[in-house]
Amino acid sequence: MKLKKIVGLMSGTSLDGLDLVYCHIWKATEGWTFEIKQTKSIPYSPKMHEELKRAILRSAEDLLELNATYGTWLGEQTKAFIVEHDLEVDCVASHGHTTHHRPEKGFTFQIGSGQHLANACGKKVVCDFRTNDVALGGQGAPLVPIGDRLFFEQYDFCLNLGGISNISFEKEGLRLAYDIGLANMILNHITQKQGLSYDGGGQLARKGRSNPEMLSALNALEYYRLPFPKSIGYEWFVEKVIPIVDSTSDSMENLLNTSIHHICEQITLQIKANTKKPKNTLLVTGGGALNDFLIDTLQKKLGDSVEVVIPSKIIIEFKEALVFALMGALRLDHDINVLCSVTGAKRDSSSGVVFLPS
Repeated sequence: MKLKKIVGLMSGTSLDGLDLVYCHIWKATEGWTFEIKQTKSIPYSPKMHEELKRAILRSAEDLLELNATYGTWLGEQTKAFIVEHDLEVDCVASHGHTTHHRPEKGFTFQIGSGQHLANACGKKVVCDFRTNDVALGGQGAPLVPIGDRLFFEQYDFCLNLGGISNISFEKEGLRLAYDIGLANMILNHITQKQGLSYDGGGQLARKGRSNPEMLSALNALEYYRLPFPKSIGYEWFVEKVIPIVDSTSDSMENLLNTSIHHICEQITLQIKANTKKPKNTLLVTGGGALNDFLIDTLQKKLGDSVEVVIPSKIIIEFKEALVFALMGALRLDHDINVLCSVTGAKRDSSSGVVFLPS
């Protein structure tokens, strides 16, 4: 692959905002290489945060309208980013924002209309990376493992702590990955009920104590016993998790502490079930990597056999956007960017729809 100059866009289930990364991607003799040139995070306004959070409740007509207006907004932010830094761009690769994810029913939907985005920024756009895999019988998620394999193969495990926790690793020559379960989604739900955006560094959680009844109820969720490939979305959180949290009468600090112990217990179970060596490395990215109490708790539960590695802040915050830039680059060359070993689809695929500005 010749060098490609791409803007990657990512909006995750934690609803903290839009991440933009401008990077150069190429395939060298020794493997895949990237260089991050510029980054930017744009927090969502309270109005947009609420619109995205409640998108699952909208009528079809209202959802399609949001798909168009959000796509235009993405394009406007991308254009401003390109102009601000005078960037040469081959294409824009956009994840969009997931509003509906029901692979068991044959659909997944990420708003952020590719045509509106392309028209607003004036660049070629690749988006809608998940639908083809779902049509092939897959989960349409996780998608980041292609980047774990090509960019971060030196680590035994790659863990992303966004709204949801997901893991990726090699086993018998195959890349395996799946959503483990909860991460920032539950923590932010607890703090936002008290008017706080999030628990910075896990300071509030560190002051709390675990609630045994809540911890037991969370650990008993059926999803954790399902085989992979598997994935979850906001629907699962609303239906299965919020009732447990909201019915627990306890302090915010205790609810946060309990949630972190639950998150770390579930991660530890999955890692220990798949370790083959006496010493292993675990790369942790996503917003949860900045939660000191969560990371401390995770390292204690994992013990000496697994070293938790926290990379630079730019990788923590922009890894997902970087990987979608990679997926866009692969799609332009018709190369595989979604792995059936991860999603359970009938075959690997080169997924994503290309839109040209007009």
